[in-house]
Amino acid sequence: MKSFYKVLKRLAFPYGKFIALSVICNFIGTIFSLFSFAVIIPVLEILFQISDATYEYMPIQTDNLVEILKNDFYYYITQIIQNSGASLALLLLGVVLVIMTLFKTGFSYLGSYFIIPVRTGVLRDIRNQIFKKITTLPIGFFSDEKKGDIITRMTSDANEVENSIMSSLDLLFKNPIMILVYLGMMAWMSWKLTLFVLIVLPIAGGIIGHIGKNLKKKSKLGQQQLGEIISQTEESLSGLRIIKAFNAEDKIYSRFTHLTETFRDTTNKINRRYNLAHPVSEFLGTALIAVVLWFGGSLILGDTSDISAPTFIYYLIIFYSIINPAKEVSKATYSIQKGLASIERIDKILNEENPLTKIENPINKTSFDSKIEYKNVSFTYNQQRTVLYDINLTIEKGKTIALVGQSGSGKSTLVDLLPRYYDVTAGSISIDGVNIKNIPLFNLRELMGNVNQEAILFNDTFYNNIIFGVNPEQITQEDVERAAKIANAHEFIMASENGYQTNIGERGSKLSGGQRQRISIARAILKNPPILILDEATSALDTESERLVQGALENLMKNRTTIVIAHRLSTIKNADEICVVQDGRIVERGKHDELIALNGVYNKLQNLQK
Repeated sequence: MKSFYKVLKRLAFPYGKFIALSVICNFIGTIFSLFSFAVIIPVLEILFQISDATYEYMPIQTDNLVEILKNDFYYYITQIIQNSGASLALLLLGVVLVIMTLFKTGFSYLGSYFIIPVRTGVLRDIRNQIFKKITTLPIGFFSDEKKGDIITRMTSDANEVENSIMSSLDLLFKNPIMILVYLGMMAWMSWKLTLFVLIVLPIAGGIIGHIGKNLKKKSKLGQQQLGEIISQTEESLSGLRIIKAFNAEDKIYSRFTHLTETFRDTTNKINRRYNLAHPVSEFLGTALIAVVLWFGGSLILGDTSDISAPTFIYYLIIFYSIINPAKEVSKATYSIQKGLASIERIDKILNEENPLTKIENPINKTSFDSKIEYKNVSFTYNQQRTVLYDINLTIEKGKTIALVGQSGSGKSTLVDLLPRYYDVTAGSISIDGVNIKNIPLFNLRELMGNVNQEAILFNDTFYNNIIFGVNPEQITQEDVERAAKIANAHEFIMASENGYQTNIGERGSKLSGGQRQRISIARAILKNPPILILDEATSALDTESERLVQGALENLMKNRTTIVIAHRLSTIKNADEICVVQDGRIVERGKHDELIALNGVYNKLQNLQK
């Protein structure tokens, strides 16, 4: 339970006010429950005429207050019996019982009422924390993680925390209070009997704890398997066209059913062990009642007991009332073990160190004035595969630099280092002489605009996709339309059903490839960055779409510093400098005609495209 309290302190600390109110209400409700049970003793004595004691009124004093209150209560009851009969006394005791129960249930409800904001708040906080973390982690983190598993941690694992740990909060803030108060009353009534109870009660608790010992491990395995199922589903949906093209439906289905069958077996084991808690605690509770009944009865029959028979019945009622809270605590313990397994999986993301945010003395650079400089830059993926070797490159302001080379040569990685999607392994990259590691990420990326080979659009309107990443309060409809016109996108936008307010579908599925790319260009135009990165922006388009997109790109590139990753060499003939990248090194550089004259790698690439 030590790890649980650490988790509770971390997650529930912001909701301390609600927890305090819940504890207070549960405590008051427990006190009223004791009073409601206490009414049973005079009821039994009146019904069975057990006691013939006489009582005299005693004034209230601080000394021996409990005995005085008890004496005066019995005094008034006997007065009612003598003056109005036992029937009226029973009726009044019944009314008192109902009133006490009303207060008991009312405060018990309030205890649960105040814990609900804690449950829902913690679930919201977990999801917000995970989402914020995954949007700030470097891209390299996701190359080692499955998207489906990350989604599982945000959804299923977060729900498991809410269902297992947070749903147990009400029980854990209510039942221990009840148990402690009840045990205190039992000890006050008969310390001998209570000592006996405290000896046998931990035995039952130990048995229950042993059953749930491996539940956390199994639950963690189950969540991992669920993540694999979601990953498989996501991959299958993304690659459905290829699956059908290669008649691989049966193969994919077989792989999926193997995952679901494995998950089913694990879930069976988890649920069977989890459901064992209730019958075991039920049996042990009944056995404890029987043992206490035997021991207490033996004390009374042996004339060595310090409580009367009616008081012993009241004692048994209180003890029986402990059984349910104890069972609920044991059930909550099982749930907590499941929840802790999910917390561990969530913490794997939340505790992931983000090296990109470590800036000791940040320089708030907001403009690009002279040049970008790569100095002796090398990069290695996961400290295993070296992709770039000793790159030296200077990009002057206003110039267009093109990177060409075969697939896998390192062109995209070279560009990805500039906005710090990854950090260099060796060497440095600077803007205007300032190392980019010393520039806050927001400021650094605010200087750049991207148009990628695959246009990344969102399931939203044309308008919201174009203004994505800029402050909407500083943008007008005219600004958006101007950007769309420069990107050659205004005409097809206006031809759509609702113009700029038309939804474009998931990833722009309602648009052609050329249209998606032009929306992506309009977005970059509206951002108006001083540095532009074009990553094979036309390579996946047909000739007509390429012509339109190329015209939009030329409009975008005016008066900007541009880095172009080119697949089709015809698109970068006018670049100020072309760098040929091969096996992670720049092997040739110069203008188009100069590189052709070298008759080297660039010329070979040119001949292959003729």
